[in-house]
Amino acid sequence: MKLKKMAALFAAAATMAVVAGCSNTAKETSSAETTEAQSSAEETKAEETTGAETTAEAEEEEEENYNTGDASKDNPRNQDEIGEDELMVVSFGTSYNDNRRMTVGAIEDALEKAFPDYSVRRAFTSQIIIDHVKSRDNEVIDNVTEALDRAEKNGVKRLVIQPTHLMNGLEYTDLVNEVAERSDAFEKVSIGEPLLTSDEDFKAVMKAITEATAEYDDGETAICFMGHGTEADSNQIYGKMQDLLTESGYKNYYVGTVEATPSLDDVLAKVKEGGYKKVVLEPLMIVAGDHANNDMAGDEDGSWKKTFEDAGYEVTCLVRGLGELEPIQQLFVEHAQAAIDNLSK
Repeated sequence: MKLKKMAALFAAAATMAVVAGCSNTAKETSSAETTEAQSSAEETKAEETTGAETTAEAEEEEEENYNTGDASKDNPRNQDEIGEDELMVVSFGTSYNDNRRMTVGAIEDALEKAFPDYSVRRAFTSQIIIDHVKSRDNEVIDNVTEALDRAEKNGVKRLVIQPTHLMNGLEYTDLVNEVAERSDAFEKVSIGEPLLTSDEDFKAVMKAITEATAEYDDGETAICFMGHGTEADSNQIYGKMQDLLTESGYKNYYVGTVEATPSLDDVLAKVKEGGYKKVVLEPLMIVAGDHANNDMAGDEDGSWKKTFEDAGYEVTCLVRGLGELEPIQQLFVEHAQAAIDNLSK
C-alpha cells in the first residue's frame, strides 16, 4: 500500500477522534424474536453512534405487522458502469423502505446533485438488513466489500467514501480499516467525516433540529429527542448536544437515549420539573426505523409515547430521521466536499 494513501486515510480518522472525543455509530434494532440476539450484538457495535442516529431489523416477513413502504421507489444504487470517479455513500441501513428513501436516499440524491462528475453508489454495513430487504423485497443492496469489489471491477480510479454515521465510532473505524486494505486498487481514496465531528457540526445540527421543530416551541411544550445510546465513552455525544441546546437558550429541548443515559426516566423527570403540558418526540437518528416507530412512537408499555401519555402529557410523535432534513443533507455534502478536496493533497 502506498504510504501517502494510507496516511491520508487515517489522518481523517485521527482528526475526528481528537475533535469529537467519541466513538458512536447509527443503529436500528430488530423486532423479530428469531433474529433478536444476533441483531442486538450487531447493533450495539453500530450505534455505540450516527447517528446519529440509527438501527437493525431482521423481521421474518410473516411476523411483520406494519407497512414498511414501497421498495420499488428506492434506488439501491448498485449499478455498474460507474466510471473513474465514484462517491460511495456508506450507511448502517434500514429495512423501512419509505424511510430509507427519504433519509439515506435523500442524502445520496443531495450528494449526486452537488457532485455531478461522480457516480454515487450505496453500501450498507448491516448484513442483517441487506439480507432481510433482499428476502422480503428482492432489492439487492451492496455491503462495503461488495461495493468496493464493484468499484474495482468498474475501473474506478478516484474513490470518495462518505459515511452517514452520526458520529465517529467503531463502525467508522472498521470502514476506514477495510478501505485501507483495499486502497491499492485505486489511484486515490478519501473518506469523509461522520455527521457530528466538529463543534461547527454540532451547531449546524442544533440549528437544523430546532428550526425543524420551531412550530411546536410555544412555551408549554417540551421537545424531546431520542438517541440510541451506548455504554461506551461515546455516549457523551448526547450530553454535549444537550449542553449546547441549553446554553443556546433552548431550555425546553431535551436529549435522551434508548439504552443509556440520559434515560427516558431522566428526560421525564426534567420535563416534569419544567411544568410543561405537551411533549413532542423525535428521533436523534439518521433514519426513523424500528427504534423510532416502536421504542419512541409505539403504543406498548415502555415506549416514550406511552410513558409520557401515562404521565398526563399530550404527545406528538415526529417519526422522521435526521436524514430527511435538508440542512443535514447539506452538512454531508460539505463533508464530502472536504473529502474530495483531500484527493488533490
